[in-house]
Amino acid sequence: MIVVLLIAGFVALAYQMFALLASILHSLRHAPEPSWAPPVSILKPIHGRDQDFYAAIRSHAAQIYPEFELLFGVREGDPAVEDIQRLQAEFPNVPIRIIQATTVAPNGKVGTLVDLAREARFSVLLVNDSDILVPQGYLQRVTSPLQDQSIGLVTCLYRAAASSLAGQWEALGINTDFMPSTLVAPLVGIREFGLGSTLCFRREDLDAIGGFASIADYIADDYQLAKRITRSGKPAYLSEVVVETHLSDPDWTAVWRHQVRWARTIRVSRFDGYIGLPVTHAGLWALLCFLGGLWWLGLMLCSARIITGLAAGWGVLRSSIVLRWIPAIPLWDLWAFTVWVTGLFGDRVQWRDKQMKLTRDGRLELLKP
Repeated sequence: MIVVLLIAGFVALAYQMFALLASILHSLRHAPEPSWAPPVSILKPIHGRDQDFYAAIRSHAAQIYPEFELLFGVREGDPAVEDIQRLQAEFPNVPIRIIQATTVAPNGKVGTLVDLAREARFSVLLVNDSDILVPQGYLQRVTSPLQDQSIGLVTCLYRAAASSLAGQWEALGINTDFMPSTLVAPLVGIREFGLGSTLCFRREDLDAIGGFASIADYIADDYQLAKRITRSGKPAYLSEVVVETHLSDPDWTAVWRHQVRWARTIRVSRFDGYIGLPVTHAGLWALLCFLGGLWWLGLMLCSARIITGLAAGWGVLRSSIVLRWIPAIPLWDLWAFTVWVTGLFGDRVQWRDKQMKLTRDGRLELLKP
């Protein structure tokens, strides 16, 4: 038993050191000044109002950029239309259009994207979630890498923020666990990564994979889009830009459901990667080492986990939540492992107000009420 703990503990420690290295290297990156600014169509699929929704969409309209358009896809009766109309009034010189989405798909967001892509005027497309807040200079930074024809798409890290206690707990996990794993991906040769916080690509590459319709049945639309585009040999490029999302889950039940849905999504999308996730849970192995009498290794694991969490969560993302929750960083791993075990089983997820079934290849099936 001690030998097993030693092996598992050192493997987990090695991962933390590698994630720390990835965070440091990303922090030290000096991206060249953008030298290309193509016209870009920003596609925003909308489903209701998230917290700080207006601030998020306003940050896009306020971009100083030569030429862009902002397209919002909404379903009939969506309350977000009022905020979009307010944005049109505030920025009369920015082409802002409201597109009534009618395409029905298992993944409703992708159905909306099908309609938005049809209306987009430009050859460079940018998709991000409705609650994403972006800094000034965002458009220059995420479009410029596509000047290199060998790059398939550009994506961004994101900083999670929240108001509720449960939401801050989830944000801690995203900022100190999920984001470091994203930083590790390109270092180990994974090319098919893409985050819903930003996906910027050429229309010709989208058309080559069959358009958005080709991923309309899948739950992990961002991953599926990146997988298909990069399969042609064009890797994803991780921009140095950090955007922000505000988690709106109000309580622990909502956070749990969100986390389990996320876990099952990863399981059906990349089972090999999912099986290896416990290696990243250094806090879990630290607890087992303490219980097994290996105090020195447990302390090393806890220290490494906190340092890596700070390097990514504060050093890269500048998340104030991470600074407030420093002692809880290793404890997140106990929660994450519980979610991981739950995610191993079951094929039901709750997405917005619908109950869905996941197939083994990540497709969605709507369950009848």
